[in-house]
Amino acid sequence: MKSISVRALLVRGMLAGLAAGALALVVAYFLGESRVDAAIALEEAHSHDHGGGEELVSRTMQSTAGLATGVLVFGVAIGGIAALVFCYALGRIGRFGPRATAALIAGAALLTVYIVPFLKYPANPPAVGNPDTIGRRTALFFLMVALSVLLAVAAVIFGKRLAPRLGNWNATITASAAYVVVIGVAYAFLPSFNEVGKDFPAGLLWEFRLATLAVQATAWITFGLVFGWLTERLLGPRTDSVRTGNSAANRAATAAG
Repeated sequence: MKSISVRALLVRGMLAGLAAGALALVVAYFLGESRVDAAIALEEAHSHDHGGGEELVSRTMQSTAGLATGVLVFGVAIGGIAALVFCYALGRIGRFGPRATAALIAGAALLTVYIVPFLKYPANPPAVGNPDTIGRRTALFFLMVALSVLLAVAAVIFGKRLAPRLGNWNATITASAAYVVVIGVAYAFLPSFNEVGKDFPAGLLWEFRLATLAVQATAWITFGLVFGWLTERLLGPRTDSVRTGNSAANRAATAAG
């Protein structure tokens, strides 16, 4: 693609990411923050005898400006990265138009970047988890993200190489099965953590994890829809003009004949 198209798509990707972050912010605030507050209340109730230091950042600031900054910056960042992936993927992963390609990238990102790592290392609210293992848990989560993304890329390459012999459908099934098997092996060999206290409400834990999943799903689905619409508007007219030109040339050739 020409550099001007890459720049235009990058800008649109960041704008779509900003829109996705704004909608995800709404979901995070109304679904997630109440669960965080409940978990913090439980934590404080169990640690009131130990006292506590002064907060560097107030809870009100964390749940408003802090949350908004984090989610919106995340949205813009994923939008820019996904736009660059789109520039490479368009026309290389099948005969998909801009809107369908954007939807496929968003769906694949939601699956590989969040859902697959989430199933191994799900998000935990405050008061859950040993502070001494937080560094290790964080590192393993990002390792799982990296493995998931790299294996997904390898599965796509593997599927494309199998397609001439097996056909697109069978190659896709085979590559997907290989991805699942290798991810399963990673699940089995990477360490797990079960640090949820017996007195922590299971319902609150489940609701918090569902809320985090809803935030990510909202962000990626919104991005796929908005970015697909923007790319269709950017790239669609050129395709239409080429088709119109070809049709006119065919009509002229037919009339001359």
